[in-house]
Amino acid sequence: MMRYLHATIIKIGNSRGIRIPKPVIEQCGFHTEVEIEVHDHHLIIRSVDHPRAAWSTSFAGMSEYGDDKLLEQVAEPGPNWDTEEWEW
Repeated sequence: MMRYLHATIIKIGNSRGIRIPKPVIEQCGFHTEVEIEVHDHHLIIRSVDHPRAAWSTSFAGMSEYGDDKLLEQVAEPGPNWDTEEWEW
């Protein structure tokens, strides 16, 4: 259900701003950072995606299944470029 609220634009230093009611902030999942977009004279404010937020859970799962090895440890041994001489 879309509900419209009215807000007054206030002066903040040399800028302008609006106060967003706490229930709206909580409902939108806003924290300390938001994304702002202007589209066809509309201001769109949305939560910032945190693409790495679930990494710790993923890493724990990888460790549990033994999928956290370096490729060097898993792959077939190839040429040892550090000790063998080679030419162009």
